[in-house]
Amino acid sequence: MSHLELLSGDSRTFIREVWGRRIHVHTMAADDVAGLFDIEQADHLITQTALRTPQLRLAQSGSVLAESRYTREASIAGKPMTGLIDPRKVLDLFSGGATIVFQGLQRYWEPLRQLVRGLETELGHPCQANAYLTPPGSQGFALHSDSHDVFVFQTFGAKEWEVHDEAGAHQVSMVPGTSLYLPTGTPHMARTQATASLHVTVGINRYVWRDLVRRVVESALASDALGEPLPAELFADPDALAAALTERLSDVADAVRDADVAPILTRFERTFGSGRQPVLGGALLDRLAVDSLTADTALRRRPGSTCVLRQDGESLQLLLGDRVLTVPGRITAGVEAVMGRTGAFTPSDLGEVLDEVSALVLTRRLVREGLLEVVR
Repeated sequence: MSHLELLSGDSRTFIREVWGRRIHVHTMAADDVAGLFDIEQADHLITQTALRTPQLRLAQSGSVLAESRYTREASIAGKPMTGLIDPRKVLDLFSGGATIVFQGLQRYWEPLRQLVRGLETELGHPCQANAYLTPPGSQGFALHSDSHDVFVFQTFGAKEWEVHDEAGAHQVSMVPGTSLYLPTGTPHMARTQATASLHVTVGINRYVWRDLVRRVVESALASDALGEPLPAELFADPDALAAALTERLSDVADAVRDADVAPILTRFERTFGSGRQPVLGGALLDRLAVDSLTADTALRRRPGSTCVLRQDGESLQLLLGDRVLTVPGRITAGVEAVMGRTGAFTPSDLGEVLDEVSALVLTRRLVREGLLEVVR
């Protein structure tokens, strides 16, 4: 299972339709969000792994607790490890009313890594995933707002939310299967009642026009003329200084107005398309198998993998999400044939566009890069 398949079609439609609009509550079957991150998986991370801060933090009654209250030190091969989560301390604080916050889950929990990669591919904006586990009768954070859009998916228990908009405060009861969308800056707080609660938040750090305009302006500011030093006796003649500044601002305005934005947009896309979290589950096994790959070896796209093709002169660039791969432009047809496959295939299936040797070279490379995986 990959990408947004982790959510039902109903959930995916909800994300696409309400994103960027108003507060929205959506109700679906609890099974629609099963597998994202449930209470057993939270238990596993706390009690059976070696999480370190800032992967996990705790909050209670509106305040973040000091890390020293739930961490310990250890060593491996004589080298110190700090910030290790102490599961006993975490559980004791949880029993005392503290909320456990799993931060950046897309970096170490595969289902959310897949979901975030899929959302980033579909929306074109950076995303992140946290989870909040709150004991009964508790509140982790006071009324606050976030600097990014938030989708909330309740996966266990129940929680009462207070959400504010222009019309005032609204109460939302979150139970498994309930989803909530909060645009950037929406004031909110939440509290549990008789049961504990676990919810996943997917934050969308939306690009804004300022991000692109800044790149154009920065390009204009790189002018050699603006690198010249200011005159001596800088403030002796304020009017002359103001006139000189006005002249240079006019030059910058002209440069911005006449800027060639195409290469700026290309760099912007490639920065996004090569700076995401890698999706490489099973890649070690594939590296061990790649040298024995033959024309009849079954291959397929790695779940969660992404690839955007862009011509660059005589080369072809593959934006693989976490990196850019450059290959000769003459094999574009072969790469496109691979990208067009929706299920399992073999290198020999590329015979219409590549000879057998070339097909093996290409598919082995794409296995090494993580775009393809060996079907086992």
